[in-house]
Amino acid sequence: MKAAIIGGTGYGSIELVRLINKHPYLEIGSVVSNSQAGVNFSDVYPHLSDVVVQPLETFNANRLSEENDIVFLATPSGVSSKLVPQLLEKRIKCIDLSGDFRLRSSEEYENWYKHSSPEEMYLKQAVYGLSEIYKEEIRQSTLIANPGCYPTATNLGLLPILKSKLADEKSIIIDAKSGVSGAGRGLSLTSHYSEINENTKAYKLGKHQHIPEIEQVLSDESGNPITVTFTTHLVPMTRGIMCTMYVNLKEKISTQKIIDLYKQFYQESHFIRVRPEGNIPATKEVMGSNFCDIGLHVDERTNRLTVISVIDNLVKGAAGQAIQNANLMNGWDDQTGLTDLPIYP
Repeated sequence: MKAAIIGGTGYGSIELVRLINKHPYLEIGSVVSNSQAGVNFSDVYPHLSDVVVQPLETFNANRLSEENDIVFLATPSGVSSKLVPQLLEKRIKCIDLSGDFRLRSSEEYENWYKHSSPEEMYLKQAVYGLSEIYKEEIRQSTLIANPGCYPTATNLGLLPILKSKLADEKSIIIDAKSGVSGAGRGLSLTSHYSEINENTKAYKLGKHQHIPEIEQVLSDESGNPITVTFTTHLVPMTRGIMCTMYVNLKEKISTQKIIDLYKQFYQESHFIRVRPEGNIPATKEVMGSNFCDIGLHVDERTNRLTVISVIDNLVKGAAGQAIQNANLMNGWDDQTGLTDLPIYP
């Protein structure tokens, strides 16, 4: 099956190329970058020399639908919303990594993303692609809104305790830290070497566009409207996300019982690894893989649960989950092409 990639020069795209290249049922088709059309892909990314040799293309819905079977969109927000309708008209499956179709409310989208919303019909058509939670819906869909990196780590870490009804839903605090690749490949003062090296920054306090995405999923799955306190930090590493989450418990319960609850919740989810008591995951332990590792601890003094959730932001937080969703859409085992062990050290 030929897979096209739109937005071909970003980190998400290059991770898609790496994963598709080893996938038994997918091969790299068109790679679209309007800004660098005509340039050989390996000139932009020399590590692909003699591996991906075709030139980058401009967007053309007719040609893409004729030459490809599925499209991954790894564009900035506000771009894919204009391209996806053209592709769906050609009956080609789309997986959007940009964020344009994650929120069901056009008003919420415009409030948080600060530009025009996609058409309402496409917001309603899109299935939110949190692979472990919405498998059946993904299998039936032709448009997947691939989750953001922070929401993936956060929601996978919080959903078991929220659905158990043991959590005080008004007490959720999320402390999230990401490597610099999460800011993209574009040049900015934020990711400038001398600004981020030996430095840790909090950013977008109360304004991060992933806040409504997290709250939408938590509210849907708990059955109650949920708001969270969510603070993001940029740390001086390339890959990885660690979300440390705090939630008050309604009753006394041991760490081991919480671990048992999580293991049961994720017993059929290969990519979710719940650590034993006293074993706390680190970002390097999932680097380059599609795993989400979760560590848990109940503070008996405060009766507060701490959840540590770690992912590789470019794999489980982007391209890896997109491939997992493509597997589900096509009736393949969701682990197909995603069996790499983490890179360590």
